[in-house]
Amino acid sequence: MKGYLISNVFAVCVMWLTKLFVIDVNTLVFSEFVTLPILMGFICAWFWRDKQLSTRQLIGRAVLNAAIGIALSALFLGEGFICLLIVSPLIIGFVITGVFGGRSIFKRRNDTLHVSLFLLLLVSFFADVRIHHHYENMVADTMVIKAPPSEVWKYVVAYEKIETSDKYWLFRIGMPSPVQATASGYYVGAERKCIFSNGYTFDEKIIAYDEERNLTFAITQQPRDPEIMGHIDILKGQFILQDNGDGTTTLTGNSWYKLHVFPVWYYDIWAESITRNVHLRVMEHIKTLSEQH
Repeated sequence: MKGYLISNVFAVCVMWLTKLFVIDVNTLVFSEFVTLPILMGFICAWFWRDKQLSTRQLIGRAVLNAAIGIALSALFLGEGFICLLIVSPLIIGFVITGVFGGRSIFKRRNDTLHVSLFLLLLVSFFADVRIHHHYENMVADTMVIKAPPSEVWKYVVAYEKIETSDKYWLFRIGMPSPVQATASGYYVGAERKCIFSNGYTFDEKIIAYDEERNLTFAITQQPRDPEIMGHIDILKGQFILQDNGDGTTTLTGNSWYKLHVFPVWYYDIWAESITRNVHLRVMEHIKTLSEQH
């Protein structure tokens, strides 16, 4: 029990200290999802070092300890269910890494080495939180619609409510999906709203309006959804229409976003997937409306 208790108390204390030292207060950094779980695994390995545990038992205990840590994140950080689902593989993987790495190291009866490695990881953790983190990305998707640009454009600025069921698995288990877009006008400066299935709304402003060619809008306010607040900012969206000259139109959807969670190599996979499926749900709806007229 000491392994579970002390590793999680340690993690909570370190996370609390992080808020005092971190430069980007709204950013969750690499070390919080990688170094800290490894340190938790090291602590567990220290308390379990004299027990004859099989590989399966060690993995089971590591997974349980990671689950306790994730539950504490939900309690103290107010994270949503989808966020916890996304972060779970990362936390579990590195707690297991720490447990097995610790077991291997603690077989060597060298307390100086043990303390040095632990302190090195701890110092690297706080060094990471003092570094400015910045990452932006753009996701683009295209779709050919069997209708001319004049027909497609009718449903680009604003579109009727989407009635079809969600296909993307995260939408199906509770992540909000886009259902409707409204606009106060068809000109630069007009307000636009993207409404999601749970009633949340992204407030937008049209910043480029080239009829039948280009609609670009800036996100002026996004909802305070626990699944996205503090993790990602949607910066801008865009629809580009290209006349293919044969009665069809190539519709391109672009979105720009800024991540506030690291490591990028893990979280951007999720961000791109979610953004892409938002695009495809809207674009498939536009395609259906355009082709039925």
